[in-house]
Amino acid sequence: MCNVVSVTAKPLCKDDFLQKIQKISDSDTQYIILREKYLSKQEYFNLAKNVLSVCDKDKLIIHNFPETAVKLGVKKIHLPFGAFKDLKGREDFDLLGTSVHSTDDAIFAEENGADYITAGNIFETDCKKGLKGKGINFLRNVCDSVNIPVYAIGGINADTAKELKSVNSKNFAGVCVMSLLMQSENINEEVMKIKRELG
Repeated sequence: MCNVVSVTAKPLCKDDFLQKIQKISDSDTQYIILREKYLSKQEYFNLAKNVLSVCDKDKLIIHNFPETAVKLGVKKIHLPFGAFKDLKGREDFDLLGTSVHSTDDAIFAEENGADYITAGNIFETDCKKGLKGKGINFLRNVCDSVNIPVYAIGGINADTAKELKSVNSKNFAGVCVMSLLMQSENINEEVMKIKRELG
């Protein structure tokens, strides 16, 4: 069964953010990428520290700030592609991921030590209004170009997840979901719906 990764966006969350994180952590999600890219380094550190108090540490992936991950003892990091290329200290992390937007990016990421990649945006999404989805063929090509897990991101919900079955690649590991889980009342129900559609 494919996995569901939660990508956070605190501004989308109408409930108490830490309670939301706790519910997501308790659900059948594989990981939580704490994405909050509008925050300064110090603001992000403070938030991440609070998140750790309610979240399963094994699920938490720090986004964009390697120093924060090291300070907090979190061994998982996800970096934007540019920051991934500049990373020093790969040995500090058990899990290193990056975001790719082409097969060339994907190949580069694998050759330079990425353990997994997110590929997107697959469908149109409110997060990137006006940006056309790259579609299933793009995702399939990325999956076929590497031998590491690939997660689809962008416009994923139970309805669009159905379309991803046709990717049919051993490297397709699952999906990243942002708006849906940030705004849902029934988090585990949404996660399980998506997992059922992915098969």
